[in-house]
Amino acid sequence: MQDNQVNIQRYEENEIDLRELFRTLLKNKVKIVLITLLVTIGAIIYAYMVPKVYEAKAILKIGEYKLANANANANANANAKVIIANASELSKELEILFIDILKNEKDRDSKIKKIRLLKQQQNFIEITAIGSSNKVATSELEKVIGYVQNNHQKILSDVKEFREAKAKQIEAKILLLKTKITPTLQEKIVRYKKDIKIYETNFLEVQNNIKNIKKINPTLAAIQINEQRYLVDMLIKLKNSLEEFENQKNNIEVVQIENFEEELNTLKSLMKPHNYKNTEIIGNIMTNDYPVEPKKRLIVAIAFITGFILSIFLVFFLKFIKGVRLESELGSK
Repeated sequence: MQDNQVNIQRYEENEIDLRELFRTLLKNKVKIVLITLLVTIGAIIYAYMVPKVYEAKAILKIGEYKLANANANANANANAKVIIANASELSKELEILFIDILKNEKDRDSKIKKIRLLKQQQNFIEITAIGSSNKVATSELEKVIGYVQNNHQKILSDVKEFREAKAKQIEAKILLLKTKITPTLQEKIVRYKKDIKIYETNFLEVQNNIKNIKKINPTLAAIQINEQRYLVDMLIKLKNSLEEFENQKNNIEVVQIENFEEELNTLKSLMKPHNYKNTEIIGNIMTNDYPVEPKKRLIVAIAFITGFILSIFLVFFLKFIKGVRLESELGSK
């Protein structure tokens, strides 16, 4: 019974406290409304006076060029391409140049807000710029895009120049093989064939002489035999050299020139414009007709809630101060 009475007493005290709180709020409702309205109106004025910030975005696809095959059998890599720059490294470079270095500059009406990699993409970067207008934000974005495209175009130009120089070297090698080395070998082949015929004719003459004088003059026959051996050695050397020259000529005409011409055709094919793609914007630069900052509705909503809470706090705070003063005056009496 005693516990029940205690609980009832506490409930009645709490009920009295709540009723007192509501009475205080109702009594000061005008103050609460005025303070809330003042804070909200101030937020509205601020939201309309603060400079507007517009946003522009662009997605860049990093450029690439077709890769030349290392050999004729590399069919698996026939369509392999080289991406001009690593997306992660490029994004860090751009952050340093267009965000970190410029962040302390004052009185700027535009800036790069962020640069990020697109998920699960190796060669796509998203760049976001903000400014006092869409035109200004777009212009800031174009500076970054222009910087990237200019640098990447230089890389593509270097690749083209390297391939053009290599193509000229191959053309010079083919010309040298066709106009100098092959004709020289052909001349040697013709000359060696003539020499072989002469030595073969001499060999037959010596062989006939040996038969005729073998019984008549053995000493002279022995000399002729030595000469015959010399002719045989020379014929062997000439035929070996002739075979070597013919193999060299055949290798040049069938293998080397063909390989060089195939390599030259591959380079000429790779030098066509469609095999080189500079960094480009995917679609168009994206802008909005409305500013991204300030977010007026959010500012007003937060201000309204803040003003309402602040007004309630002030009402109770003022009541508390009034109560303290009243107690102080009663105590002094």
